[in-house]
Amino acid sequence: MKKQRQHLITQLLAENFVSSQEQLISLLKDHEINATQATVSRDLDELGSVMVRVSGGAMVYAIPELPSERHVHENHLKRVLGEWVVEIGVSGNIVMLRTPPGSAHVVASALDRAGLESVLGTVAGDDTVMVVASNTCSGQDLSESLKELSGLEQ
Repeated sequence: MKKQRQHLITQLLAENFVSSQEQLISLLKDHEINATQATVSRDLDELGSVMVRVSGGAMVYAIPELPSERHVHENHLKRVLGEWVVEIGVSGNIVMLRTPPGSAHVVASALDRAGLESVLGTVAGDDTVMVVASNTCSGQDLSESLKELSGLEQ
């Protein structure tokens, strides 16, 4: 039951902006799982959850590392980029993404898990993600693609 509950928590945090343990308990109840605040708190700790700031200033729970075998769906990637990327710049084959403080690792993880052919890899700081374009496209092309996904004007 614990593994199934933690798996559901990971899904709920990926699909919803959850700002409190009480909200998470309610979401679990919607899936017919009853959990106490202490249980949810332990689960969040074991999953390595962190609080990140989203646009508008709200703090929400996030799991920085999704299981490596799980790929991020394009809609999830669009939501992550749309909510957390505030600026995109490019130099050669490197694209720089700016995020609110504390959010870069969530954006980098979503990009890494998306399996985009045009992304060789990412490096995340606190509020900046460096995205290295693969040989299949230029940094400029990758930048334009990420701007489109994030909803930023070109």
